[in-house]
Amino acid sequence: MQSQISRYLKSVILNKIGKNKVILLFGTRRVGKTWLIQEITKDANIDYLSLNGEDQDVQALLATRTAANYKRILGNTKLLVIDEAQVIPEIGKILKLLIDTFNELTIVASGSSAFDLSNQTGEPLTGRSLTYYLYPVAQLELANYENGLQTTQNLEERLIFGSYPELFQLESLPEKAQYLAEMVKSYLLKDILMYENIQNSTKLFDLLKLIAYQVGSEVSIDEISRTLGISKNTVDRYLDLLSKVFIVYKVSGYSNNLRKEVTKSSKWYFYDNGIRNAVINDFRLLALRNDQGILWENYCFAERIKRMSYQQQNVQHYFWRTYDQQEIDLIETRDGQITAVDFKWGDGKKKIPGFFAKNYPNASFSIINKENYLEFIL
Repeated sequence: MQSQISRYLKSVILNKIGKNKVILLFGTRRVGKTWLIQEITKDANIDYLSLNGEDQDVQALLATRTAANYKRILGNTKLLVIDEAQVIPEIGKILKLLIDTFNELTIVASGSSAFDLSNQTGEPLTGRSLTYYLYPVAQLELANYENGLQTTQNLEERLIFGSYPELFQLESLPEKAQYLAEMVKSYLLKDILMYENIQNSTKLFDLLKLIAYQVGSEVSIDEISRTLGISKNTVDRYLDLLSKVFIVYKVSGYSNNLRKEVTKSSKWYFYDNGIRNAVINDFRLLALRNDQGILWENYCFAERIKRMSYQQQNVQHYFWRTYDQQEIDLIETRDGQITAVDFKWGDGKKKIPGFFAKNYPNASFSIINKENYLEFIL
């Protein structure tokens, strides 16, 4: 089915071709960046040159940073594609020189981690680049291929196995579980282990497992440090790296500087439920699990982030809690407006917490459940 799913960013990026920009496309490995770029070059109707940053010959070719060298490489090409660009040494300087030298050139550079985009003087690609993030397939992308009944029928499977593109080509659930297990084992942490000089990969994976069990809960860095026997600085560094390769993301506490509000702790979520379940090696169906609420919260949160990112909505996400345990799962702020959301897998009801209602009278509040979630993520 992957070959049939048109990714949301395809038309967005196609519209930027020919505008002398560096188009940066980020996302985890196996999320479909290469396939998307192939679709873009196929439809761009323009001569292009495609390079793979993991090829050492390509790295050597680009290493001589002169306009004359790049002119020999490009010829009259107007579109340059560099896949896995984060592998190329000093890629930021290379991109800057290329886009400054060739006025009719567009560059699409993809990466599975947030590679350095500054040269040694610290001057970034400000005004020269556009950044996009590709996520596992979003429900808003699947909406063109499913009717309402099919979406309902497929929901449980997506809560368990997520939506990495290649999963849509696999028929059985055991095949999908095997794919995700191999993904976590062989690809997920590849960039961190190769380029970030991690001394103990076991600790890194153990950290990821602890985070997987604490999705939706506040994470104590002190507690993780003691459990893993590593320093708090190392925990912070590992979490930062895991976020830079788009495996997990951090959500901080929201506050208007009111004394009762918790602000110093954080929650962590996965961009994909299937990866989360692969990390803990648990692909049981929902009826056999006790973490349905966690899976639901992570799924809705991730799908909301995909929607906001793809539609280029400038929003910030937080959770909210007071020291006397009044709490809200998600606070979304945009243009001075506050939207409060709780996620409920079951039929449970919840009123807006009194302290929040009193201090944020203009904020909206809603419960996202199986009946209305599509309005929230589409």
